[in-house]
Amino acid sequence: MKSGRRADLVMVGEVEESCDCPACAGGELDPEQMLAELVDGAADLAGCEDPLEAELAGALLVAMALAGGDDAVSAFAQAFIPAIEARGNDAALMMLTAIGAAARGGFEQVAQAALAAAGRLAESGVPVPAWARELEQPLRAGSFTRLYDTEGTMSVLVGVFHRAAREHAVMVVVDHDDCGAAQDIFILDAADLTAALKDIRAGGRRDGLTIKTQTLSAPEFRWYVEQAMQARAVHDSENDDDDGQDASELFDEQEGPKYPVLAVLVRVRLAALPQPRQPKGVVVSGHSVDGQDAMRILQQLADMVARSGGPSAVGLDVLGAGRARPAKLPAKRKKAAGPAPVYQLKVSLRGAKPPIWRRLLVPADISLARLHDTILAAFGWHGGHMHVFETAYGDFGRADRELGHRADGSVTLEQVAPVVKDKIRYTYDFGDDWVHDIVVEKVLDPDASMVYPRCIGGKRAAPPDDCGGIWGYEELVEVLADPAHPEHEERLQWLGLADASQFAPDAFDLEAVNSRLGALR
Repeated sequence: MKSGRRADLVMVGEVEESCDCPACAGGELDPEQMLAELVDGAADLAGCEDPLEAELAGALLVAMALAGGDDAVSAFAQAFIPAIEARGNDAALMMLTAIGAAARGGFEQVAQAALAAAGRLAESGVPVPAWARELEQPLRAGSFTRLYDTEGTMSVLVGVFHRAAREHAVMVVVDHDDCGAAQDIFILDAADLTAALKDIRAGGRRDGLTIKTQTLSAPEFRWYVEQAMQARAVHDSENDDDDGQDASELFDEQEGPKYPVLAVLVRVRLAALPQPRQPKGVVVSGHSVDGQDAMRILQQLADMVARSGGPSAVGLDVLGAGRARPAKLPAKRKKAAGPAPVYQLKVSLRGAKPPIWRRLLVPADISLARLHDTILAAFGWHGGHMHVFETAYGDFGRADRELGHRADGSVTLEQVAPVVKDKIRYTYDFGDDWVHDIVVEKVLDPDASMVYPRCIGGKRAAPPDDCGGIWGYEELVEVLADPAHPEHEERLQWLGLADASQFAPDAFDLEAVNSRLGALR
């Protein structure tokens, strides 16, 4: 498995070949001028289409402060942030919001100071950019996977995260020949993940390596990544010279942000996951890291931002603390209102290509817990994994205060999707991350001759449980279609099949689906 920064995952704005700033000309830095240039450069963040671009700009600033250790972080929160706020304009608010979002990965002193300052500016009438509202939404865990070669030289930790209507993936490359240290980090749109994983597997085959896939729980993913990043931190500390970390170690004019900046974003995502859990049979030692000089870091920051054209020049071509308050849940249907209508739902498995979906008829007053069982039966999922319904009125599943999930047993479908074209999201198995989009297509009168729930249409067979998510399923289809593949027999055995002809991913059996639904009645 080869590793290297993929230039197509990041892009930067054009950079001037020469610069007359004091840092480049060898003169003294004026702190007030430095601050003004930083804040004014943040004005371009108003044009961000993807909030992740703004979050990355904040990560650049946070990474520089973190390199200075606890003293630098404290100075950043107590002096630098108030100075930004004092500018009092929309650029200051955007910079503070970006810093606050990027500092949520365990640096609460900075995050709270920045977000509080941004809030005060907003209250004073400074306009809030559209992307700031999306950054306030919580990061939600998707699927987590570990790819590794059987020689034990490299592994890639892959995590998918949701925020508002967007999905993105984090890939952490780990070098096991270098004490298991994180070698590189990539952030990309979840839609591009399948192609990236195929590239990794193809690269392994070219190198004569066998690449295997392991599904991780969220706590296990967090543990693996934290261990790899800790080992990397020790090595970076040991390799630092007396001059400390230079700005060029954070940002490259051609490739964009380097590992320390992307690590800030990864920490934010790890903080959104449950406490880490060490996988059985795995032992990794811990390390600690020394700090740097705070003022030198901030001066280098000014130099870096001036050279890069401002924080907004750094972005991604792809894709906590603040939570948006859900709407008040409507009241349940009263008995005096008469029988509930019937909802025609289309339930589609997100990311499936070709599409995989089921069209269901269910009573509008079906509980979400009952709807969960219905979807399991419609897709042939075995159950036994956690699930959640994400709605405009909150998240419902197995009650879990830490995850912010309320119990789904007493909430009905028509409460969270009252009208035609309403949409909610249902996720089953937080490891494989089977995400389903549910749309209310029609509201019908109940038919006394029909028993509900009922399936009236669909497309393709659903993936088998525990196969590693959408990209794991696509790999499974490829392996079973190739009798010469080294894992062909192993996958057949796992599925309990005698030969690949028994595996029919393009088949949809309406009678079998309704038979399973009938068992629920």
